[in-house]
Amino acid sequence: MQFDPLADALSKIDTYDRAGKKEVLIRPTSNLIQDVLATLQKAGYIGEFERVEDAQGGQFRVQLLGRINKCAVIKPRQPTKVSEIDEFEKRYLPAVNFGILVLTTPKGVMTQREALEHHVGGRLLAYVY
Repeated sequence: MQFDPLADALSKIDTYDRAGKKEVLIRPTSNLIQDVLATLQKAGYIGEFERVEDAQGGQFRVQLLGRINKCAVIKPRQPTKVSEIDEFEKRYLPAVNFGILVLTTPKGVMTQREALEHHVGGRLLAYVY
């Protein structure tokens, strides 16, 4: 039984990437998972992904590039002000400018760098490096 589909998706991506696989199928689908995958793709951690519809609600087919050292969700999903983003970077990322934090904001899902550019806070979803 799945209680957090985003955590399951990122865990599966991390496991398959460590095993050297080139592709992973993620089920179930959701708009949040799709937005997080688009953010990871834009940051260069994963390749192309597509949503494949089937009779069971669909799945994502994600191409892996072998660039992920670690990815996981942040629980609980903490509210973050713009001024606090640097503190969370120090807490979850191993070095400065190494990896990304993924946030959900009123302007959509984005990395911490984009959130600082737009000067908007949100809730922390995940980290990848």
